[in-house]
Amino acid sequence: MSTLTKSKSKQKVAKSKAYRFDARLNEEQKLLIQRAADLEGRSMTDFVLHSAEAAAERTIEERAMLILSVRETQAFVDAILNPAEPGPVLRAAARRYKATLKTASVGR
Repeated sequence: MSTLTKSKSKQKVAKSKAYRFDARLNEEQKLLIQRAADLEGRSMTDFVLHSAEAAAERTIEERAMLILSVRETQAFVDAILNPAEPGPVLRAAARRYKATLKTASVGR
């Protein structure tokens, strides 16, 4: 393989920057995390990173749902307390519905 080909293939690989995260553990925490990591067949570092990432995603998702729920609740209450006037499409649909009911009741 030529040097040019090697350098092109290296350029295709995305370089991601690695960041360091340090934490102090007491002995009980270390033993607990090590035991869980061993049960999953992972290193402690891999276990902690995987668990922290999953917890972060879950927390963000839960908070996002809570915010949407509050917004949706406010919009619903506002729509109930301050209903919009029916537009022409809704009025036409109501007339068709009433006509359908009249036709169905005459047929009985």
